[in-house]
Amino acid sequence: MVTAGQERIAGIAARLRARHWPQSLALIAAAGLATHWFGLAALLLALPLTLLALALSDRRQTPPLTDEAARSAPLRAAIADSLSNTRQGGTRTACLLLQIDEFETLTHRHGLAAADRVILQSLERLARMLRPADQLFDLGDGRLGVLLAPKPGLTLGPLLALAERLRAALAEPIALDATTLHISASLGLCLDAQAPARTATALYDACHTALHEAQRHGPAAIRAYGRGMAAPTPPPRALAQEVTTALQEGRLITWFQPQICTDTGQITGFEALARWQHPTAGLIAPAEFLPLLAASGRMEVLGDAMLANALRALQTWDHLGLDIPCVGLNLSPEELRNPTLPEKFAWELDRCDLPAHRLVIEVLETVVAISADDVITRNIAALARMGCPIDLDDYGTGHASLATIRRFAVHRLKIDRSYVTAIDRDPDQQRMVGAILSMADRLGLATLAEGVETAGELAMLAQLGCAHVQGFGIARPMPLAATPDWIAAHRAKLGPVPRIARAKG
Repeated sequence: MVTAGQERIAGIAARLRARHWPQSLALIAAAGLATHWFGLAALLLALPLTLLALALSDRRQTPPLTDEAARSAPLRAAIADSLSNTRQGGTRTACLLLQIDEFETLTHRHGLAAADRVILQSLERLARMLRPADQLFDLGDGRLGVLLAPKPGLTLGPLLALAERLRAALAEPIALDATTLHISASLGLCLDAQAPARTATALYDACHTALHEAQRHGPAAIRAYGRGMAAPTPPPRALAQEVTTALQEGRLITWFQPQICTDTGQITGFEALARWQHPTAGLIAPAEFLPLLAASGRMEVLGDAMLANALRALQTWDHLGLDIPCVGLNLSPEELRNPTLPEKFAWELDRCDLPAHRLVIEVLETVVAISADDVITRNIAALARMGCPIDLDDYGTGHASLATIRRFAVHRLKIDRSYVTAIDRDPDQQRMVGAILSMADRLGLATLAEGVETAGELAMLAQLGCAHVQGFGIARPMPLAATPDWIAAHRAKLGPVPRIARAKG
């Protein structure tokens, strides 16, 4: 009889092998885990299962896992088997896809080895929440698949409850060497009865569509498949062919996300953010299309449109008497390398009759930390001399030195979301952000925390002394036309707000 422990060891070996690690390494990993968890006796029981799994795998002539279709092939095959069983037994099955949010950023920041550890720990946590007959799949790039074993009377309510438990399991802190990671996952699911057809492809594609919808509303969103959902984002090659046309036709639009003061709740500005309104996939996130524009050399064209829209927004708010102090605009490395950048900004500000201090320039910390480009340095310094405040975006991700902060005349640090997540519950996060705020205070720099999602995070940041915040917990990005109503509703909620006593030190 195969025990749950033996199944878990064999499953981990199979997952390692599926990621195209050498089979010997998968066997070594399984052996080490077996000895650590269950002792030598369990190892001796697990080895025959692992060797059998290796032998069976070697007999299959499978193509290299080079794209999404190939990586998902084992899951699709398992779905087909499961659907066959449901036809015979009158039972139901379901598929769930989980995508670790910002997995590419996590990999870039902490390295491939750390990303692999996150995946393995995530698989272990999910396995503990599932039945022995349920199946888990590592689909690559931070995506995990779950296929539920056929069960009588499976309905959407219990499936959504399971999805919430899986999401909560992945949200628990992950110890990684000397640091603690907080991850979240977006989740899409579909019952076999809700799929467009009773085929493996239809059920998998429905899950993929639901996951795409969750990511649009994420991070950490859950969506069940519905017939009216937008199709998933086209593959990168197709997107690359469309994005230039979309830019020319004005379908790359500007949305705005508010920033507020933690002392008073008053609106202190908006950040201008690019969005792509795709005709079939709906809104496409910047992470999917900005690299394509950069590769095609079109970032300056987008930047010109974003600048015009940001200044137009300030004029609109002024015309409506809404008293919005400023708008933040992200500048790409390509834009910053343009030697005529300061003159262009000065011309546009003068044309719109707007003072420079109302246009905040946001520059990624990773850009200034590694930049040896004198043009970038001169441009940022020139914009600062004009009166444009300089925000150092995603602070904490790029190892910018104090000398760099001085050299680029930084006005404000925008603390990266990775330091904000669960700060109300995690003492390590509190100490890290407290240190950043203390340094900023001594250097005379303002601070803004990004990615604030809960009231608890907002309260802790205010107590620690972070002056400004933005994130889904305040408001999601919105089109310019929606901002007046949001501003009015937000200000209507504000009464006399007592100043929050801040922690010292």
